[in-house]
Amino acid sequence: MNHLHLSSFATERDLRLAIIEAGRLCYDNGLMHGNNGNISMRLGNDRVVITPSKLCKGRLEPDDLMIIDMEGMILKADSTRNLKYSSEAPIHLEVYRQRPNIRAVIHAHPENATALTIAGVPFPINVLPDVMEEIGPVPTTRFALPTPVDNAEAIREYVKDHNAILIRNHGAICYGVDLEEALNCMELVESVARTLVTAHLVGKVHPLPEEVMTALRALYEQKRY
Repeated sequence: MNHLHLSSFATERDLRLAIIEAGRLCYDNGLMHGNNGNISMRLGNDRVVITPSKLCKGRLEPDDLMIIDMEGMILKADSTRNLKYSSEAPIHLEVYRQRPNIRAVIHAHPENATALTIAGVPFPINVLPDVMEEIGPVPTTRFALPTPVDNAEAIREYVKDHNAILIRNHGAICYGVDLEEALNCMELVESVARTLVTAHLVGKVHPLPEEVMTALRALYEQKRY
């Protein structure tokens, strides 16, 4: 059963099941290795269900998840276990504060997309039509220290106008109106990055003609508004 496409009226239980399914898919598809990455969903307007740190996202149970408020305070967690609050939760909260329509956030470490940031290669918007058609431009942040404050500050300027962001030498963050949209975005980001890396290995990369890009940009702007 697909639990990922939920309305704003979904119950807490529904959200927990959706996050469990998204975590398994991210793990199975190589987007989250070991205990890396985190996933969240908005619960109402002022709470967030989020994965804890130090647990593999492919092997979570519903009770592993925490509920926090918009300031990052833990409101609900399994009191019988010493679960840790994710230091990357402020990244999620930054998105929810700026984008009231967003209800799901995924932060992962996709190998090829992250490799582009390490190599200093901008994420391509002019090699595959799917990029502008589905997600639009994907910026890369400055390098951020692995602290809650600096990670959130690094993405801040990009959140309002983008649905996917690469964090330099770190990973990616994607978000959407539900987990289905956020996960599709993350999978597409990594797929495009993998295609670009492969193209560089086998030959010269030929960008789309400018007239095609002009048409794709127009379609993207229509979709946004």
